[in-house]
Amino acid sequence: MELIRRPAVAGAFYPAQAEEIRAEVEEYLQTATRSALVPKALVAPHAGYIYSGPVAASAYLTLKNLKTKPTRVVLLGPSHRVPVRGLALPGCDAFATPLGQIPLDQEALEELAQLPYVEENPRAHAFEHSLEVHLPFLQIVLGDFALVPLVVGQARPEDIAQALNLVVDDSTLLVVSTDLSHYHSYSEAQKMDRATIQSVLSGNTQAVVAERACGAFPLRGVMKFAELKHWKPELLDLRNSGDTAGDKAQVVGYAALLYH
Repeated sequence: MELIRRPAVAGAFYPAQAEEIRAEVEEYLQTATRSALVPKALVAPHAGYIYSGPVAASAYLTLKNLKTKPTRVVLLGPSHRVPVRGLALPGCDAFATPLGQIPLDQEALEELAQLPYVEENPRAHAFEHSLEVHLPFLQIVLGDFALVPLVVGQARPEDIAQALNLVVDDSTLLVVSTDLSHYHSYSEAQKMDRATIQSVLSGNTQAVVAERACGAFPLRGVMKFAELKHWKPELLDLRNSGDTAGDKAQVVGYAALLYH
């Protein structure tokens, strides 16, 4: 019997109906600023679409620059609900959204499972939004692909990079999910988020901290992997909820970047 990870935040973080999802995502893509760069990896936020969707679209729009679409997506995000020490595998066969099912790359997952800091932990995936909110964007822009979903806990950047080296090749898109600062004033958030992004752009993994980026652990791992691959980061968009759909008293920061 096939095990399916059902959507947990459809109807909350993004629409529950396929037609509404498609219309909303297409609108974000149409209004996003276009970059000519060809991505090897993306960094994008994971809040409700009304808040972070316009920023995430800046990252996903660059996939239209690819001459050949990736057949596999490795997606990393932080754990918001369940403690995870290393990397958590979902222990299922597919992830579902209102747009349909996405098969998991079982061969890649089995290879990752051999690493000592990787565990099968369906609980870590069951209600985790940091991965789920990216799936409709990927489904709409890429169509068919196999997924390698990883919930990342307090893992060392070197360990994450080692894991990625097993499953990232020329046919793979790498996506890391993170928001930036949480619940500061608009001006304070802008200052903090600019500092975090400067650390990412300069490759300073130690300066990327969980207090200023909830996906700091997976982000640091991708930064280390990108360094090994000689990929270069580029900022595509940097805003916060005060710019998109919220007030400016307490905001959450969002950034879109790519590695090329």
